[in-house]
Amino acid sequence: MSSTYCDIKVHDTFPKILRHNAQNWPNEVAMREKEFGIWNEFTWADYHEEVKLLSVGMHELGCGKGDTVGLLGKNRPEWVWGEVAAQAIGSMSMGIYEDSLGPEAAYLINYAETKIVIAEDEEQVDKLLELEDVTSIKHIIYCDPRGMRKYDDPRLIDHAKIKEIAREALAKNPNAYDEMLEKGKPDDVSILCTTSGTTSNPKLIMLQSGPFLEHSLSYLNADPKKPGDNYVSVLPLPWIMEQVYVVSQALIARVVVNFVEEPETMMADLREIGPSFVLLAPRVWENIAADVRARMMDSTKFKQKMFEWGMKLGMEALDRGERSKLADFILFRALRDRLGFTNLTSAATGGAAMGPDTFRFFLAMGVPLKQLYGQTEMSGAYTIHKGNDIDFDSVGVPFEDVDLKIINADEEGVGEIVSKTPGMFLGYYKNEKATQEDVRDGWMHTGDAGYFKKENGHLVVIDRIKDLAETSTGVRYSPQFIENKLKFSPFVAEAVILGKDRPDLAALICIRFSIVSKWCEQKQIAFTNYTNISALPEVYAAVKDEITKVNASLPEAQQIQKFVLLYKELDADDGELTRTRKVRRNVVAEKYEEVIDAIYNGDEKVHIDTMITFQDGSKSRIVTDLKVETMNTASAISTNKAAAE
Repeated sequence: MSSTYCDIKVHDTFPKILRHNAQNWPNEVAMREKEFGIWNEFTWADYHEEVKLLSVGMHELGCGKGDTVGLLGKNRPEWVWGEVAAQAIGSMSMGIYEDSLGPEAAYLINYAETKIVIAEDEEQVDKLLELEDVTSIKHIIYCDPRGMRKYDDPRLIDHAKIKEIAREALAKNPNAYDEMLEKGKPDDVSILCTTSGTTSNPKLIMLQSGPFLEHSLSYLNADPKKPGDNYVSVLPLPWIMEQVYVVSQALIARVVVNFVEEPETMMADLREIGPSFVLLAPRVWENIAADVRARMMDSTKFKQKMFEWGMKLGMEALDRGERSKLADFILFRALRDRLGFTNLTSAATGGAAMGPDTFRFFLAMGVPLKQLYGQTEMSGAYTIHKGNDIDFDSVGVPFEDVDLKIINADEEGVGEIVSKTPGMFLGYYKNEKATQEDVRDGWMHTGDAGYFKKENGHLVVIDRIKDLAETSTGVRYSPQFIENKLKFSPFVAEAVILGKDRPDLAALICIRFSIVSKWCEQKQIAFTNYTNISALPEVYAAVKDEITKVNASLPEAQQIQKFVLLYKELDADDGELTRTRKVRRNVVAEKYEEVIDAIYNGDEKVHIDTMITFQDGSKSRIVTDLKVETMNTASAISTNKAAAE
């Protein structure tokens, strides 16, 4: 164990580590939050004091052992303080995604019998007050008082008022907080973490503080951090990996956590901080790569040529296992600075698969990107690329104290991935049946298909077993693999591959509006909104060119034969994506059944008359015709002839 890391055997819960840090390094910066363009700093002493007062205050409100504290809002210091404070009083914390709609929040709050909710601001308070069928909430603690004067709900209480209540209690018993901390045990359930819920309502995973800290330390030994390293928190805090980075690893290694002002300012804030390491979802990396290429559209011909030359040199050097000094000089050094990646010693992605093309793009740039793999049930990631042992197709090797194997393998070694980690969950909250289905003989059955590479021992994850599909002609394929190739295009934001029990493969495509709109402006092509621009023949032609490039890299039997550009983006608010932005394939298949049938019936277009839901709950009607575009492949030509006959 590194001497720079806290001894988690002695300080075996989050609040105990926090107290240790505050006692020994009170004036070191623990957090920063950007507000109104200014970075506000919080030391370990500040962090500890906020948690102490919030803990005692919530305890005075009647919250304690076995109760649930909900956390609702953007990534903010108060969110983290609330989680650590909940553990200090023996309660369980439960993060709720800040963009959750009312029914989603109501389901989780009712299921966990949530007693107190810490809400960020008026927007989140409104969401809670509109929940008529929620009876468990006794108090709603709001952090931002702006706009709150007009409310008179007796459950509402200001965060500042909680501190006053705590100070009064501590005046009577100065040792109240320390006495609560000593009652906390490492085997207490401290976190209820939601699953992604790709097929149904999310389950709640019970995580204990001791195993969670032990697994976080195992991760630190595989990918070290040191005191004073900077991390920028941008992924949703209810997600397990953000819990690892922002809460447990930050406490153990004394990492400085930085909270951006708004999601829209993320890249600018990232550049100001110049973080030591970052964790971004594949979708975010894809967006960054697409944005870089989109910005080149606005550049001069000379800069475009230099970009293409630099990328060519970088990719060629990467294939040789080297870095191109010339490419670094003419392109990559400035690009890393522009993106805020100059000081990176480690960069990671996880939560979903990343396409090899995107991976190569950043490695060529000099970003030390590593792929992670894990599950919420196992306290997050448990495999990683180590050092320079990078394999674009794999998710690396297991941490030292992780057991990992493939079961029910076929002749090619592909089977289900099962695992054991120090941070293995206690079970699903109030769902023993699901626990028994997923955990057998002490092994977590992930439901993912994969295999180990013989040459380097790396784990390759293919797809969810239930998502691996076969056409009616017997062609096996992985939808996720092809989708990731498509999403490397700057024009494609989301893709859903079709073909299960069908004669060939087709795709539903969502354009990347920010880039396609800029492209249309350059081409002087008129458009009004997303629905209009996605139906333009010029846009169809541009996307068709992108799919042609992907088809060229695929076996003929797995090539996309037809596609449709959808009239809207896939959205979590419409149930098409999870809150971690994974596609709910069953929902998409049901919702776009008419479109899918039109593709395979040989129709040239399909009429749409539907309602869409916005984040505020309002609805809008869309009436349009979607074109079914056929690719110029040998399979498509023969299919068209057969349909004509």
